[in-house]
Amino acid sequence: MTSYLPQNEGFLQYWLLLASVVSIGNSVQSYLTTSYTRRVYSAPETTVTPLHARTFGTYTALASIVRLYAAYYITNPVVYQMAMWTYVVALGHFYSEWLVFRTAKWGEGLAGPLFISVGSLVWMGLQWGEYVE
Repeated sequence: MTSYLPQNEGFLQYWLLLASVVSIGNSVQSYLTTSYTRRVYSAPETTVTPLHARTFGTYTALASIVRLYAAYYITNPVVYQMAMWTYVVALGHFYSEWLVFRTAKWGEGLAGPLFISVGSLVWMGLQWGEYVE
């Protein structure tokens, strides 16, 4: 079973794999219900439609695939950078929805994605030289 896991040293690739698998689950549920998406975009005047949830799920699936590739090809600088960019885009999106557009409010629905985006981006930035050839 361990032969299916990323084979490099360190823990970052396992984190990317875990984040990817969890995000794929989030994508699937975004197609089934709007409940999670409503937890993120929870400002009182914000309406989350099924279309919005599916669009969010589609972006999340795309980002998950890039991060999954990064977990297995973590020494490839292009794949590593693409994975970092997925976190930059997510971070920019969540911050702008919270602070600019005011469709999200601080709470558990927003805190998780922000902490994961910031933490992953910082970790990847600090570990660049350890993984990238």
